[in-house]
Amino acid sequence: MNLRQLEAFRAVILGQTVTRAAEMLHISQPAATRLISSLEDDIGFALFDRIKGRLQPTAEAMTLYQEVQRSLVGVERIARTAQDIRSLKRGSLHIACAPAMGLIFMPRVIAAFMAEHDGVQISLVVHSSSEVIDLVVGQRCDLGIIVLPNTYPSPRSEKLLATRMLCALPAGHRLCDKPVIVPEDLRGEAFISYPRSIGSRHQIDTIFAAHGVERQLRLETQLSQPMCEFVEHGLGVALVDALSAVNYRGERIVFKAFEPAIEMDFSMLLPVQGPASKLQTAFLEHTQAFIARHVPQAYRF
Repeated sequence: MNLRQLEAFRAVILGQTVTRAAEMLHISQPAATRLISSLEDDIGFALFDRIKGRLQPTAEAMTLYQEVQRSLVGVERIARTAQDIRSLKRGSLHIACAPAMGLIFMPRVIAAFMAEHDGVQISLVVHSSSEVIDLVVGQRCDLGIIVLPNTYPSPRSEKLLATRMLCALPAGHRLCDKPVIVPEDLRGEAFISYPRSIGSRHQIDTIFAAHGVERQLRLETQLSQPMCEFVEHGLGVALVDALSAVNYRGERIVFKAFEPAIEMDFSMLLPVQGPASKLQTAFLEHTQAFIARHVPQAYRF
């Protein structure tokens, strides 16, 4: 037996004549007749009684029809699933993301993606960049998004965005009128810093030490969003990544360029083994396009 024979059998049952069955299958009447005859030969018993030019299904045919109907419905479901996968309407993504992009920006990216692919399931978890790398290498997620002072050296990574860190000042601060902030401007300022476990902390400290500038390091936090909140409440100044500046919704804070520039690279890590799926590739391209539309060119390298 083959699938085409079973489709012809079902069509004859439903259409009650070979002519209508042939129309349903978009084939000629002789072709439909041959399919039924070959099916009867293969299974070893008659399926229809020929009465006055019409085909009357036998009792055995109706018993077989119940099973054929269930099987063909399953085949059609598989075909629809394949079509959904091909058109990116079906599938799942497990995404691990660093906080700088994962707390606010990535949910917006995902919302826009799911609006176009409503059958896709997405799981988003937020971890440090080093933990994201471990998840990707261990094949425990489909995509990883990291932010590091330098791009993760992997042939399976795609740079999403190269930005510079910005100086966050409370509104009304004495430096708000300066277009560019330099280390000497922040001498003696209360400075809100990342903890030493964050990679960019060492780079920032090195720059200020090279310029002989001392700051008042009174407050630390590992995330840029609460850092901006602290700045807005007048607790000090800070250097934050550009995406956090784009996402911040407070009104009593000013972001200024900082020199020497400190580059922050946002990259998407693809599967370590095997090619990326159509869904993974589509999400990468969607994220790149979303960034192009929503991140100001002035914040980029």
